[in-house]
Amino acid sequence: MFGQTLGYVRVSSADQNPGRQYEIIGWCDKTFEDKLSGKSRANRAGLNKLIDYAREGDHIRVASLDRLGRDARDLYSLVDTLTGKGCTVTFVSENITVSKDGSSPMQELFLTFLSGMAQFERARILERQREGIELAKAQGVYQRKLTDKDVQACRAMVDMGISIAEVARRYEVSRQTLYNALKGSGAYSPTG
Repeated sequence: MFGQTLGYVRVSSADQNPGRQYEIIGWCDKTFEDKLSGKSRANRAGLNKLIDYAREGDHIRVASLDRLGRDARDLYSLVDTLTGKGCTVTFVSENITVSKDGSSPMQELFLTFLSGMAQFERARILERQREGIELAKAQGVYQRKLTDKDVQACRAMVDMGISIAEVARRYEVSRQTLYNALKGSGAYSPTG
């Protein structure tokens, strides 16, 4: 049975451009996209639409392993779900195609290895990010982000007549960070 060619594209932050992934996966009958995707599958509307839309015989193209699954367990679960529906999944960059009936043991082994490497790389990136934040804190450059509770408390203090500069000083943030938090803009916007 011949189906449609479906694409899936995912970027993790607003400043990332999905254009390169579209270029990698090539032409598709229909493409599903997630921006600012969370760690949970429930927060990936594009992925959920793809899973609901996909039918037996469809061929799903993804730029790379780490764009479909966030870790090895997630990747396997998603591939199993899609191939269980009778779909074929191709990871273009790795040149791996997986289907319920057509996957060879070598493909399965390679998929296991690559997904493990993707998970390892993500852990290394997070480790480097933590190290960078610690270094920035030590150099006095890093500005912490206010929690929702902090923002409410800051708003109450400003409403009581305490100056923005004083509130910012008490919470160890810049005045601009406090203004952004109170206005709900920048990193404090609903999509930030």
